[in-house]
Amino acid sequence: MEPAWRQQGRGRGRSQEAQVERSRPLQKERERPGTATGRGVRTKTGSAPEPPHGLAVQSKFEEIRKSNQAAAQRLVESHFSSSSSDEDDNSIDDGDHKEGKRGKILASTFTTYTNQTGGDATGLQRTGQYVSDLFQSGALTCLICIASVKRTQAVWSCSSCFSLFHLPCIQKWAKDSVFLVSSVTDEDFGQKQHPWPCPKCRAEYPPSATPNRYTCYCGKLQDPPADPWLVPHSCGSICQKELKPACGHTCLLLCHPGPCPPCPKMVSVSCLCGKAQPLPRRCSNKAWSCQQPCGKLLLCKQHTCSQPCHTECAPCPRVSVQKCVCGREKSERPCASPRWTCQQVCGAPLSCGNHTCEEVCCDGDCPPCPRSISRTCPCGKTKSSLPCTEEVQPCGDTCDRRLACLKHTCSMRCHRGSCETCRQEVEKECRCGRYRKQMPCHKEYLCDSKCPKTRNCQRHQCRRKCCPGNCPPCDQSCGRTLGCRNHKCPSVCHQGSCYPCPESVEVRCTCGSTVLVVPCGRERTTKPPRCKEACRCPPSCHHPTREAHRCHPGTCPPCKQPCLLPLSGCSHTCPQPCHDVVLVKSQQVHLAGPWEQPSEPAFVKKALPCPPCQVPIPTACFGEHEVSPVPCHRQGRFSCKRPCGRPLTCSNHSCSRECHLVNSGNPCEVCEESCSKPRPSGCPHSCPRPCHPGACPPCSQMIRQRCHCKISLLYVECTKLTAADEQTKEALSSCNNQCPKELSCGHRCKQVCHPGVCEETCQQKVKLRCPCKRIKKLKEAEQRAAQEEEQRKLQEELEAFEKRQQRGGRRNKKRGRREEVDDERLKAARWWRRCAAFVLVPLGGALLSAATYYYLQESA
Repeated sequence: MEPAWRQQGRGRGRSQEAQVERSRPLQKERERPGTATGRGVRTKTGSAPEPPHGLAVQSKFEEIRKSNQAAAQRLVESHFSSSSSDEDDNSIDDGDHKEGKRGKILASTFTTYTNQTGGDATGLQRTGQYVSDLFQSGALTCLICIASVKRTQAVWSCSSCFSLFHLPCIQKWAKDSVFLVSSVTDEDFGQKQHPWPCPKCRAEYPPSATPNRYTCYCGKLQDPPADPWLVPHSCGSICQKELKPACGHTCLLLCHPGPCPPCPKMVSVSCLCGKAQPLPRRCSNKAWSCQQPCGKLLLCKQHTCSQPCHTECAPCPRVSVQKCVCGREKSERPCASPRWTCQQVCGAPLSCGNHTCEEVCCDGDCPPCPRSISRTCPCGKTKSSLPCTEEVQPCGDTCDRRLACLKHTCSMRCHRGSCETCRQEVEKECRCGRYRKQMPCHKEYLCDSKCPKTRNCQRHQCRRKCCPGNCPPCDQSCGRTLGCRNHKCPSVCHQGSCYPCPESVEVRCTCGSTVLVVPCGRERTTKPPRCKEACRCPPSCHHPTREAHRCHPGTCPPCKQPCLLPLSGCSHTCPQPCHDVVLVKSQQVHLAGPWEQPSEPAFVKKALPCPPCQVPIPTACFGEHEVSPVPCHRQGRFSCKRPCGRPLTCSNHSCSRECHLVNSGNPCEVCEESCSKPRPSGCPHSCPRPCHPGACPPCSQMIRQRCHCKISLLYVECTKLTAADEQTKEALSSCNNQCPKELSCGHRCKQVCHPGVCEETCQQKVKLRCPCKRIKKLKEAEQRAAQEEEQRKLQEELEAFEKRQQRGGRRNKKRGRREEVDDERLKAARWWRRCAAFVLVPLGGALLSAATYYYLQESA
């Protein structure tokens, strides 16, 4: 009969979850109208109408909902798995969180015990190891199916070795073991109750102890729920098992795997010898010694026990002179063994008086003489009572004693000694009963045929010559590969399943500091244990040491230390993270056609070159307008995009080009502007030369300006006018003609053309008219003569002006028109002044004379 783990795949075994997972799709199938339940063949029936569209949608929705609920339930079950191979994470932060959670669970389990011991947990090391293994991936394995024991699976724990097994596995194991033993040993198969052994420790259990239900470790709760805050497969209540050795107390831990710890209770006990007063001691370690000498009399009855306080005295270690049993010799011997025998024959006369005692070191009570009792002849037929000094003679009759063949008797006369070998010719049957043959009786007849039967292992033939049918047990080695796939069964060839591999394998972390002991065969699927030591792998880059990180499986994480290798072309070091070993995606191979499938991208470890130096170097631009940081690999002067600003050759303007490097092939621009230097004060002309260095040349242009009297236009050199002082400027601005302005008295100013207001110092003589107006005519004649003279002078000035205009060459038409308008305005102003002088003045005088006359008449 094959075991469960062999029936499920002839190998390492599969867990019960595999069968459940395979059965789930079958459970989801639902019968629908128009479909056959056997092989999915549709049958058309006229009586079964198709369901409405709404009902079909509703049924489909219900089916999807149930499948989602089943998937969620599987996710929850897998989440609470305690020992699955995919439980651990590589993340350090997540591992620290899980360790903290496990620490809380362990602390809550051991709280009641540590409260009794005052925090001492030395007695919990063995039990704590069993509890810790429940949380360690791969440490908890069913030895029958070589699969992980999960939190949600039903288990059974051996009460001797405390190993955990899947409940279906141990039930199958117990049933197969009892069946095999019964089939081999029982004549009436199934009548006797044979025990079954534990697969690991071989502890025997009666058939009534075959587990048939899933209970917690203490056996109080059936089917304990999977609580993430309790030890897996635990009920969470106090264990209360009887402690071993029995002391009357019970276990104080919460329901736990493994053995119960030593009793932590305090009891008052006396010392081993009972002389000292009782002291409070731990119940599990209540035996104590007062260290006082024992003083009890030893078994030698000569000495007392000198050992310190103890329970039972040891044999006396001293040496003393002791006699042997017969008392003839004395010797120094340990007091612990006072009885000893010497090697002398007793030699004391027996009761017959004819013979002596032949025993060694007899204690005085010699046996009676062996010849004094009744004796027979050698064949035993004749009895005689002779003295002990005489020998009994043979009787002379036939011996007739059974020979060694137990079929024939001795044919010799009565004789001393053993009978001869039976030599009679008989027809003997071989041991297997196939052949018969005439041969001497003392010889055994064995034919040469070999037994074709199968031995009790049900694997090998007997092949013993002339086998009588009771084939011996198979003496060959089993040699079958065990479930671990690493070793072969070392037992004698047997029927049924082999015991699990008794070997255990140490799964070490990378550095070897942390060890996890797992059953043989689980090392290939068990992740290395989480180690808290620092990783000891040598660096794979140019750095002398790696960054400090914990020991881990697989390759070390990429080095994140700064590269710090000297860069080429400068004195700086590479500040980037280390790039000696970088995973680079390899180039994809071109497919030959659409029939080829693209392979997954492969990554190759490569050493990347250092990037260009990015250290900022303060660098001035070409025109030294600014100093900006420039990466070291692009170190050099640059253009800041501002105007150049360098002074041109004219020394007046700056270069307007974008900031550039000045050399023989790339000079600054040439100044094409006109001279913009400030002119001397009063010079309205610009420099005729292009922009030039140094002082501008003297202005050679003529300035046209009015004279002081605003009648004549004068042309004066700009240089003379701007360089002259105030007096010279007044002289240059004068037309040297008489001032045409009239004084307040009505006469013309006699000064030469001058600036400012005329002086009121008129020296011209005038005629006054008497009040009687007799000299009026004379005055009017004089006025007409004066007017004519003035007209004549004005005419002369006009002619002189026109001549000067003709000498000045062609003028600007606009300027000439403007001057003509000015002349007309001047002439109109002069005409109005003359009208005022010749009309208004005499009229005013007449009115004044009339007013005076009227006043005089009134007063008279």
